[in-house]
Amino acid sequence: MTSSLSASLPAALAPAAPAVLVLADGTHFVGRSVGFAGESAGEVVFNTALTGYQEILTDPSYCKQIVTLTYPHIGNVGVNANDAEADQVYATGLVIRDLPRLASNWRSTESLDAYLQRHKVVAIAQLDTRALTATLRRTGAQNGAIVTGVVGADIHQLTQRGLQLAQSFAGIGGMDLAKVVSTSAAYVYREGSIDVLSGKARALQRRFKVIAYDFGAKRNILRMLVDVGCEVHVVPAQTAARDVLAMQPDGIFLSNGPGDPAPCDYAIHAIREFLAAKVPIFGICLGHQLLALAAGARTVKMKFGHHGANHPVQDLRSKKVMISSQNHGFAVDEQSLPANVIATHRSLFDGSNQGIRLSDAPAFSFQGHPEASPGPRDVAPLFDEFAAMMQAALKRAA
Repeated sequence: MTSSLSASLPAALAPAAPAVLVLADGTHFVGRSVGFAGESAGEVVFNTALTGYQEILTDPSYCKQIVTLTYPHIGNVGVNANDAEADQVYATGLVIRDLPRLASNWRSTESLDAYLQRHKVVAIAQLDTRALTATLRRTGAQNGAIVTGVVGADIHQLTQRGLQLAQSFAGIGGMDLAKVVSTSAAYVYREGSIDVLSGKARALQRRFKVIAYDFGAKRNILRMLVDVGCEVHVVPAQTAARDVLAMQPDGIFLSNGPGDPAPCDYAIHAIREFLAAKVPIFGICLGHQLLALAAGARTVKMKFGHHGANHPVQDLRSKKVMISSQNHGFAVDEQSLPANVIATHRSLFDGSNQGIRLSDAPAFSFQGHPEASPGPRDVAPLFDEFAAMMQAALKRAA
């Protein structure tokens, strides 16, 4: 009789299938399965943003990572096509405190639970995300795994399977993931920022031809390049510098992306050729790290990285403090910057480098995500700075 009643209940009220999150050091958390039933392994990180769970899930920079969202209620506003930063979910798994039974928003077209199932994303809810975050802050980001089971499954067996998966995951360090998430073919992106009320992109004038290296580019970054007058030609991560220079670009954009920047030797070599050719360069996130490596600096793996939308960053030139969106597990070692590379921004959380500018080439970069998707738009003027740099270069060439 009990099983018959359970079968007729709505999914939100039916007995929940169990799930476990297991870290490589053996720490484990028991919750319930939401989304796709199965198992997944990756580096477990936490994100402190209050909004933007769909943008976070579809950010290619989260490839091979299980994302823990510290805000307790996730899924309140459902999902919609315009908020996706890519055509697929890149996060390996999702960890949340609570998935509300109902989603309510005029833009919503699907529930988060259905979205996770459709994209085959394994997720776990109803665990203590505060305790998990405290653990990751103490030990650093760890490899981990989510394993789901059926109602009545043996939790010990699920935990042992999770530990096996967590300890067998190779880890992010040394992984070149940029070429994994990059586009396989070049394309032109002409869509500007979307008007929330109409759902349509704004029509804008194109003044500059920009080649954007796709190391895991988010759509809103490309939109904001279009907003400042760029016709954006997106190319695969491993595109040779000679092919790009043959296109006679007004500027080069180096996108965000996942993984360790050091193994991306193809990108580092290409950037060195662009620096020698004096083509204006703007880098974001992984692109920032790659520009620094090309200029002769080093990068380091951070303890637990920066993932959130509330990170204070200071502009070292104006002393202005900006609140920024962040998503990275590696950082530029500021002490390794050569004499021709000037630090321009610094994190007020931990003092890590957040921006550089070269003194002998028209090139600069920023560690955070100035496109703010999700997050504040304090750093958005960097796109205008890039446009001004290209305009100045065109005037000199005229």
